[in-house]
Amino acid sequence: MSIADRIRVKDVHLLSDNHYTLKTTTFEWRRANGEWQTQHRESYDRGNGATLLPYSLTQRTVVLVRQFRYPAYVSGYDDLLIEAAAGLLDNASPEARIRAEAEEETGYRLREVHRVFEAFMSPGSVTEKLHFFVAEYEPEMRVGSGGGIADEGEEIEVLELSIDEALAMIGDGRIVDAKTIMLLQYAALNIFR
Repeated sequence: MSIADRIRVKDVHLLSDNHYTLKTTTFEWRRANGEWQTQHRESYDRGNGATLLPYSLTQRTVVLVRQFRYPAYVSGYDDLLIEAAAGLLDNASPEARIRAEAEEETGYRLREVHRVFEAFMSPGSVTEKLHFFVAEYEPEMRVGSGGGIADEGEEIEVLELSIDEALAMIGDGRIVDAKTIMLLQYAALNIFR
């Protein structure tokens, strides 16, 4: 039995389309015992995205960015967030979009990017699926200073860290962004062995 056989959508109500889309949905869900149960859920649709971890095997380094994130601040995180470069797809392919984001945010024009996995980051309420990439970088690939696009409110600092320091920053709480933790763990297990 597919999921489509287990759900009957009854009502979808738009709550907001100010920047992204927030909807509330009433549906019936067929439980494992065959009983139909009415449920209500809100879903936030901001589109799908891509994220990337540039790494250098020879230097044993990674490139991350640091920037202000209001939702993290309002949740009690009183610091800039250290993250892997990322962005929404905006109707582009994940590979094309992450190449552009990497150059905008880090200043690196990367040659080969490799998709490593996809993941839903908060599937209980957010529809976004992220495409995760890694790419090897070399110093001559830096074609700009990065920093993001000021007109979009971005003010991004570029960080080049040793993989060991980046992993330690997860342990001591300086890196708390889920996509970044996932990419650093992937790199520790599959790249920097």
